[in-house]
Amino acid sequence: MKSIRDIYKIGKGPSSSHTMGPARAAQIFLDEHPEADRIQVILYGSLSKTGIGHGTDRVLRETLSGVKNEIILSNEPTPDNSHPNTMDFYAFRGAEQTGFLRVASIGGGDLLIPDRPDVTSPEVYPENSFAEISDFCRWGYVRNLSEYVEMNEGPEIWDFLAQVWKVMKNSIEEGLSTTGTLPGGLRVERKAKFLLEQELRTEVPQVRECRIICAYAYAVSEQNADNGTIVTAPTCGACGVLPAALRYIQETRHLSDEQILRGLATAGIIGSLAKRNASISGAECGCQAEIGVACAMAAGALAELYGLDMTRVEYAAEIALEHHLGLTCDPICGLVQIPCIERNAVAAMRAMNACNLSYFLCGTRNISFDMVCKAMYETGLNLSHQYKETSEGGLARFYNRRRPHAML
Repeated sequence: MKSIRDIYKIGKGPSSSHTMGPARAAQIFLDEHPEADRIQVILYGSLSKTGIGHGTDRVLRETLSGVKNEIILSNEPTPDNSHPNTMDFYAFRGAEQTGFLRVASIGGGDLLIPDRPDVTSPEVYPENSFAEISDFCRWGYVRNLSEYVEMNEGPEIWDFLAQVWKVMKNSIEEGLSTTGTLPGGLRVERKAKFLLEQELRTEVPQVRECRIICAYAYAVSEQNADNGTIVTAPTCGACGVLPAALRYIQETRHLSDEQILRGLATAGIIGSLAKRNASISGAECGCQAEIGVACAMAAGALAELYGLDMTRVEYAAEIALEHHLGLTCDPICGLVQIPCIERNAVAAMRAMNACNLSYFLCGTRNISFDMVCKAMYETGLNLSHQYKETSEGGLARFYNRRRPHAML
């Protein structure tokens, strides 16, 4: 299994698969073809259908600004049954074609290029399932997942995670201090600051917890929607779940930043397992692969920070992912705003609930995290393409921009 560094990428929103990935692919192609005076990019599948709303065309033009470029949104099927986020790059010098590259943006900013192992990071962990990790830790007297991470990644992983946590905290603060309307034409008002300030005189603790956690999740997700700097966890579209849960537990349990890094390490393992054995791509498996995995990461991190044993950490992650099975990816107008922002808040709260349930009910469970990952992947592959980041089904189909409250 690969490093948890692959799960946490610092960059600008709104979409890791539609902006981070294509920008990286364009730069690779540009570097390999300095002779080109014109570059053509053909976008297929989800990149074509929601690329404009997600900013794919914008980021490609910015990356390729040094040469004449043409971005084509294709209505043709994805070539060779490849990943839904597939791009073809063509380089020209005058009338002569000098280069070609097919790239898939597979989620979380990662790329897949045929016969190019150099674009993927090396394997770091010998174990590739939660069962294997659990067995190794049991026989090796490894107490928890964060210790397991340090054993495989080395002590330098803590410096990396410290930077990740710093950016996460900054995205919360910036999101809480910013008001106004998000770009894209939906006239979505930022709500994080409003949520934070709406303390009621008769507010009970449960309501306050919900309001604060949701405010933090909204803050990060609104920053993402406004092209701000965030951390994929595991993607841009699901970037608000984990920071919200961690910020809240840090405040309420008075945890140090160093302790929070332990939660980030545990969350990274859970995200890496889902990425390896299922998917974190909304275009491939729907929103269950983004928000569902983010919720599992947050639930596992919370369990670690509450001092629960590894069995309960697994159970928390399993509960969180299980109850997102079948969740569609249906962004209205191709923007990472509705229902994406609200889903981050709901998932952050669900992570808290999953963690609590794991404490009380762990001895009664029948489903493993590995099993629910397999179910998520199979469910995602069987979802209609309309519900996988194409904006052709679900809420995206029924929303009318000119008559927001009327169904088509």
